[in-house]
Amino acid sequence: MTRQNVYDNESFFRPYQAMRDSRTGINEAIEQPVLRAMLPPVAGRMVVDLGCGDGQLSRELATLGASSVLGVDPSERMLTLARKRTADDRVRYLLAFAEDVTLAPTSVDIVVSSLALHYVADFDVVMTRIAGWLRPGGWLVASMEHPMRTAAPDQKVSGSYVIDRYAQEGPRATSWYVDGVIKYHRRLSTILNAVIGAGLVLQQITEPTPTTESLEGCPRLEVHRRSPALLLLSATKS
Repeated sequence: MTRQNVYDNESFFRPYQAMRDSRTGINEAIEQPVLRAMLPPVAGRMVVDLGCGDGQLSRELATLGASSVLGVDPSERMLTLARKRTADDRVRYLLAFAEDVTLAPTSVDIVVSSLALHYVADFDVVMTRIAGWLRPGGWLVASMEHPMRTAAPDQKVSGSYVIDRYAQEGPRATSWYVDGVIKYHRRLSTILNAVIGAGLVLQQITEPTPTTESLEGCPRLEVHRRSPALLLLSATKS
């Protein structure tokens, strides 16, 4: 399957990172508060942050008491920034696509992934690997673009996304800062069955929308009340 690392494209990286650093996007307003609320206690635990980007979440996990955090990302630009911003020696970074990461079996307590899994070409492989890394009782907590969003990312009517070709799974090219950004569309059932098929037990599934408070701070987020933009899930290894 096609793999892409658009985050090393300077024309993409600059505006994307400016948006993240401004803390005005959907990540900070909607996704991150829900993701953090779904996390189990991290103190004393070994955590893997898949798709760590500039390392913001990895650093916060260390601050919360994680014994070690491994941030994984395929972007050299992102990891250069992550290392520059990270002083905690409990946090280390690995340059790799999620599909290529090899870790010792039952060596990890928590795997967290923030808005990265819709870039993964082989979702089943990654779920199986995560299940293998986790110790019994370990957790997966992940967010990704909602299947209703990935189904037709280029078609908008009055600010809403038009769902099209929902059953046709696979790569979809869209324009986001640059043309040709590849994301993978999968049906909701495909995503959930991959988690179950890997031997994990689903604990929570949520499709968050903007809160009243977030809309007061950023009214343009209103569009995300018209159709879900995000899917978050948590699962455990029994």
